[in-house]
Amino acid sequence: MDRKTLAAYDQEAASFAKDWHDQPAPVDLQEVVERFFVRGGTSADIGCGSGREVAWLNANGFSATGFDASEGLLKEACRRYPGLKFNHAELPELRGVGTFDNVLCETVIMHLDRKQIAASVRRLLEVVKPSGILYLSWRVTDDADLRDTHGRLYCAFDAALVLAELKETTVLLDEEVVSESSGKKIHRLVVKKPGLEIRE
Repeated sequence: MDRKTLAAYDQEAASFAKDWHDQPAPVDLQEVVERFFVRGGTSADIGCGSGREVAWLNANGFSATGFDASEGLLKEACRRYPGLKFNHAELPELRGVGTFDNVLCETVIMHLDRKQIAASVRRLLEVVKPSGILYLSWRVTDDADLRDTHGRLYCAFDAALVLAELKETTVLLDEEVVSESSGKKIHRLVVKKPGLEIRE
C-alpha cells in the first residue's frame, strides 16, 4: 500500500467514513454481487474501509469478513458494526488471510504503486477458493498518476496489466462504468476461478 495514502486514511478515518456512509447506496455493486457471488459461501472484502459493504454482505446472505490496511478505518468499521468481523491485512501480501468462496476488492488497487499491482492481483486470486468468484474494481485515472488533496495516490494503469494475471480464470464481467455511489469512473471485473480437477 502506498504509505502516503495509508497515512491519509489513518489520520482522516472518521471523515472518510462519514463521506462514504453519506453517499448513495452502491446499488450497482450490490446487483453485481447478487448476480455472481456464490450464495451461502464465505466472503472477504479486501480493503473494506469503514465496513459498509461488509455489513451489506452479511445482511444479504454472504457471510463476510472485512480486511483493511488502515488501522484508523478498521476502528471506524468496528465502531459502526461491532458484531461483524474485521482484521488487518495489506496488499500485496494479505498475511493471515485464508480462502473464501467470494472475494470483493472494490476500488483499492489504484492506491498501490504500479509495481505492486500484478502481485496483488495474483494474491487476490490465491485467496479465492476453486470455482469461487473474484470481484475486482479500481478507479480509472487517465494518462498519469495523480494524488488528491488528501495525498491519496491514484495510479494510472491499463486494464491489460490486471487481465494478464487473470488469464486462467473465466471472465464473467468486464466493464467501465460510473459508480452509482461515488460518481467516479471505475473499471469492474468479475472472474471465476477454475475448479479442482477430478482425476479418475
